[in-house]
Amino acid sequence: MDFDRYDRVRPIRWDGQRLHLLDQRALPFIERDVVCGSADEVAVAIHALVVRGAPAIGIAAAWAVVMAARAVTAADGAAALAIIDPILQRLAKSRPTAVNLMWALARMRAVLVRSGSDWQQRLADEAAAIAREDLAANRHMGALGAALIAPGSGVYTHCNTGSLATAGFGTALGVIRAGVAEARIARVFAGETRPWLQGARLTVWELQRDGIDATLVADSAAAHVMKSGQVQWLIVGADRICANGDVANKIGTYALAIAARHHGVRTMVVAPSSTVDMATADGSGIEIELRDPAELLSFAGQRTVAEGVKAWNPVFDVTPAELIDVLVTERGVIERPNAASMARAFTKITTG
Repeated sequence: MDFDRYDRVRPIRWDGQRLHLLDQRALPFIERDVVCGSADEVAVAIHALVVRGAPAIGIAAAWAVVMAARAVTAADGAAALAIIDPILQRLAKSRPTAVNLMWALARMRAVLVRSGSDWQQRLADEAAAIAREDLAANRHMGALGAALIAPGSGVYTHCNTGSLATAGFGTALGVIRAGVAEARIARVFAGETRPWLQGARLTVWELQRDGIDATLVADSAAAHVMKSGQVQWLIVGADRICANGDVANKIGTYALAIAARHHGVRTMVVAPSSTVDMATADGSGIEIELRDPAELLSFAGQRTVAEGVKAWNPVFDVTPAELIDVLVTERGVIERPNAASMARAFTKITTG
């Protein structure tokens, strides 16, 4: 498969000293980098949604740890960890729902524990490995997921799960890229994804850059599109997958899965194994991030709601495992995930 044709966007670039993050708040009309020279600046960028998407957040945090290490003098990694650990904890709080963040920080912490005098170089090597492994996993998942889709199918996707949310190629959007390349996917619908409009600003921009035709619809049109028969698959990503197969993803995913089941549309969740949290039994144990209600009360900086109106702004919801037809990770495909099938595939995976 010609991956390069459908893999032109990179949201994270390490220049050896600083981290360059493609500012996703400014897309699609402005392409600019936010350059971070410290771990604190990366934590702020993660919280502010400069960089977003569970895998990309984890990669950015790994490089933040590398930057934090530069100011530390220690004989070995264990001694350095005692100094750096507060920074790791601060990074972990920047987006608490995304398990990849904790997973990446756990990997960096483990490197410190087992490293000698070369601990700084080992940290840099580990951050590079996390990014490299994510890109390879995405391309493999793309092929696995696309193979399940019958030629001529239509798909619906939510939020942004592409190169912007990962090291490259994407998770759910990687399946769509691979499906288009193999002439399996004939129609792509993307929901706008209120309130940050990741689908409208990011997903269709990515697909346009790759020459993939996509149709944007209002979030409230999703069930109608499914009813029309134009969609055979709902394909989404995940920010956390529990031991029983419950999935936390961008707010609105739960409603989409319900509509898909009612209309006979199959639901595919695509995420790397680093998103799997076997330490959390089910979705009730997931911390759902609440963001500033002001995000719902205005649009493009202009208030759209009367003064005094209150808003509730959860940015994730949990889709029960029984609504998921297929879970795709780089480890393989799980049909109708449940506690037993998850245990067989991921027993050794924890959040650290």
